[in-house]
Amino acid sequence: MRVLVTSSRNTFALDLIRKLGSTGHTVFASDTYAGAIGNHSKYLAGHFVTSSPRFNTDEFIGDLVNIVEEHRIDVIIPTFEEAFYLAARGHELPDGTSVFTGGFEQLARLHDKASFKRLAIEAGVPVPETIVANSPEELQAAIDQYPRYFARAAFSRGGVGLLTNTGPLAGKMSVDEAVPTPDQPWLVQPFVDGPMICTYSIVVDGRVTAHCTYRAPEQWAHSTGISFLAIDSTETLDYTQKLVDALDSSYTGQLSFDFVDNDGGLFAIECNPRPTSGVILLEAEEVSQAFAGTNPEPFVVAPGVERQVKLAVLADAFAEPIKHLPKSLHDLLHVRDVGAGWHDELAMLWSPATIVHGAQLSHGERTELLAALGADIVWNGEPIDGMLPEDRAALEAVHEQRV
Repeated sequence: MRVLVTSSRNTFALDLIRKLGSTGHTVFASDTYAGAIGNHSKYLAGHFVTSSPRFNTDEFIGDLVNIVEEHRIDVIIPTFEEAFYLAARGHELPDGTSVFTGGFEQLARLHDKASFKRLAIEAGVPVPETIVANSPEELQAAIDQYPRYFARAAFSRGGVGLLTNTGPLAGKMSVDEAVPTPDQPWLVQPFVDGPMICTYSIVVDGRVTAHCTYRAPEQWAHSTGISFLAIDSTETLDYTQKLVDALDSSYTGQLSFDFVDNDGGLFAIECNPRPTSGVILLEAEEVSQAFAGTNPEPFVVAPGVERQVKLAVLADAFAEPIKHLPKSLHDLLHVRDVGAGWHDELAMLWSPATIVHGAQLSHGERTELLAALGADIVWNGEPIDGMLPEDRAALEAVHEQRV
């Protein structure tokens, strides 16, 4: 199989490249800047720089058409929110090339946190009580209902832009900084105590073919994980299949869910219809077979498997040495790095280029780095240039499905 992995800046994209490239596939990579870490893996047959899917959608699609035609790509595997632009404009790709992601309506319903809540309820998956706020006044009225609250935008990701009065992120964002609108609503929920549980799944024709449930013992700035520990998947695998069944039995793509473990009871919080770091815990052959859908039973990562991004763990340790240094030093000695055994060290040496790219995208504004890092590849619910009329209608229908 000849594969193009897009948005190769992410550590999990690099992991996918290594695993597919090491199992006999011919792998290419692309991103919107040359320094993306995945573009420098030795497991690649080639790499490319494309236009931004968000800011230059026509040019982005044109770039991919050229890559697909020249290199005879069989399947494009998106690893971030360029998936939405590809779902909306994938019909423009040459015949014989598929995109490993769901249809636009499916992705929109999963990504919009408000409509996702309704999907979860339909699937019988527990979710917290939720109020959708369409204005600053509604937001204030909603948070006034809960002594302890948790709020975020319907289109958000990566633990960025969280409004709460409880926990380590309390007060990091003020109510005045949140400006809900009917097109960009916010969700308000009672604060649910308990650790965050994450999942990653590969789905082919409505069937989960690989699944991982994990915690992030180490996090960067209380948001994105930098170490990953697999835990029991019995309940989350059942919930994931129920969500896929409620969505559409034909769904093919990658899915990642976040749950809160409230004293043993799981509550679904959000969905990222794309890969996340859980793929790092799967073996290469499992990933290859799961994408093909050839395994009769899903591959499930056993509890106890653990990996870390050593460079990030080390940086975090010295950012808050009193709090993190002892545990980080233990992990650095005993937990396997995501790059161990690949002999592909050059790729991660390009990590500073990603920081520079994020700084350039922020244009000197006071922007959280994690948000800036993906600013040119995100989708925030707006109509996409050149989308089909039926997809535009589907987007309006998704807005009507909000809780």
